[in-house]
Formats: sequence, C-alpha cells, structure tokens
Amino acid sequence: MPVLPVLRQQLLLLCAATPNLMSPIVAWSMYDGTGRTTKMAGDAGDDARPPYDSVLAAMKDGWRVLQVPALAAPAPGREHETGFLRFEYVLEKIVDAGARLG
Repeated sequence: MPVLPVLRQQLLLLCAATPNLMSPIVAWSMYDGTGRTTKMAGDAGDDARPPYDSVLAAMKDGWRVLQVPALAAPAPGREHETGFLRFEYVLEKIVDAGARLG
C-alpha cells in the first residue's frame, strides 16, 4: 500500500521596503504548520537575517504569494508620518510533514 503524504501549510509574511517584488525585506514572520519549528512571531533567534532577500527570491524557492499589499495614498499632510509596515506579502508553501529532513 502506498504511503500518502501528510501535507501541512507553512506561512511566510515578508514586509518589503517598497511594493517592488525585488525590494529588500525589512521584517518577516514564519508560521510552520508542520510542527518542525516552534518560533513565535518576532522571535528571530539565530535568524538575524531575513530568510530571503526579496519576495521574488522566495517565489523562486517555491513559495506562493497569497496576498499582496493594498496600495493607498496617504492623507494630505500625513505623507511623512511613520506607521505600520505597508508592503506586506503573505506567502505559503505546502510541504510533506511526514518527509524526513535530509
């Protein structure tokens, strides 16, 4: 009898410096539905660098874009105020949680 894969979702949130898919990543979070990693959001641990240099680099590694940022013009007079990270991309990868790590 064939062994069926145990598919689980991984989510990767990448905040880019600009809306360009090749723009540098300024913040990120990863959520691993396989249970292989247990890091919390904002817990970089040994990962002081983003997992990818850009959203496009993540796409080339098999991540699928689920959400792109909604671009909105700032209100008049508020063009130079800081706030939330505006260019957030949500990506997913479906992996076999039953596969052994190499």
